[in-house]
Amino acid sequence: MSDTGEPARRGRGVEGGDTGGDEGGGRAELMLALLADARLPTGGHTQSAGLEPALRADMDPTRAPDYVRARLATVTRVEAATAVVARHAVLAGLPDAACAPRRPASPSSGPDDAWSPTSRALADAWRAWAARTPSPALRETSQRLGRGYLRLLRRLWSGHPGVVGLDDASRLLAGDRATSGMPAGEDVRATSGRTMRAPSPPRPVVLGVTAACAGLSALQVARLVGYEDVQTVAAATLKLAPVDPVDATGWVVAAQPAIDALARDVAHLTDPRAIPAHGAPLVEQWAEIHARTTERLFSA
Repeated sequence: MSDTGEPARRGRGVEGGDTGGDEGGGRAELMLALLADARLPTGGHTQSAGLEPALRADMDPTRAPDYVRARLATVTRVEAATAVVARHAVLAGLPDAACAPRRPASPSSGPDDAWSPTSRALADAWRAWAARTPSPALRETSQRLGRGYLRLLRRLWSGHPGVVGLDDASRLLAGDRATSGMPAGEDVRATSGRTMRAPSPPRPVVLGVTAACAGLSALQVARLVGYEDVQTVAAATLKLAPVDPVDATGWVVAAQPAIDALARDVAHLTDPRAIPAHGAPLVEQWAEIHARTTERLFSA
C-alpha cells in the first residue's frame, strides 16, 4: 500500500515519480508543469482567487500573504481534498471501467444502478464538494473553470474511462439540486422522460480526473491545487495594486511549506465523507458581492 492509502501501482510512487524507469516519472513531471502553467487555456487568467473583492473591501495589499494562508487553510483545502478523492475514484475504478461497459438499467433498478462505480464515486465526490461550498458564487466560479479543464481533458484523453465516468457523473447529477450552478451545454433525459441540463463539474473534480489520466500522484495534484491558488493571488495582485513582481513571487515561495503541509494532510484521502469542511465566511461574502459587481477586472 502507498502512503496515500491506495494500492501501490507499478511505475508510480507516492511522489508521482517513476519507480521502474525514467519514462513514467518524466511524463508525470511534464504533465504537472503543463497543468501548473498559467498559459494553459483553462480560463485561469480571468481569476483573482477572490483577491479583487477583498481589496475592494479595504484589505491592505500587503496582507496578501495572510490572505493566501487563510485560503490554504479553508476553501483551497476543500478543493485539494476533493481533487485527491476524485483521482482515487478514477484509479480505483480502472480495472472495472476498462473491461466492462456501463450496465443498462433494468425496470426495477434504482436511478444509480445504471452507472459505473467510477461515475458513482465521482458523483459522490462532487456532492461532497458542493455540500462544503455553500456560496453559490464560489460554486459557479469553480464550475466555470471546470469547463475549461474539461475541454482540455476531453481533447487530450478522449475515451479514457475516467473521462467517460465524469461525463456519466454529470448526467447522474442532472437533477441534483445540491450541484446546480452553471449548467453544461448538454441535454440529458431523466428517468421521468423530462429533458434536463447536466451540470458542469467543478474544477477540483475535473482536476482529479485529469491527474488520474496524466499519471500524477495524490501529493502532486494536491500541491497543484495549492500552488495554483497562491499563484493566482500573486499574479492578480500585480494588476490590482502597486506591488513589485519580485515581492509577489516571494509570496509564492514563502507559501511553499503551507502548500506542502496541505498536500500531505489530504493526500491519503479516498472517501468523500472525509473531505474537510472548512468555512471561510469573509471569502464567501466577498465572492457573493463580487458576483453582483458590474465594474470589475476579474470575474472572481
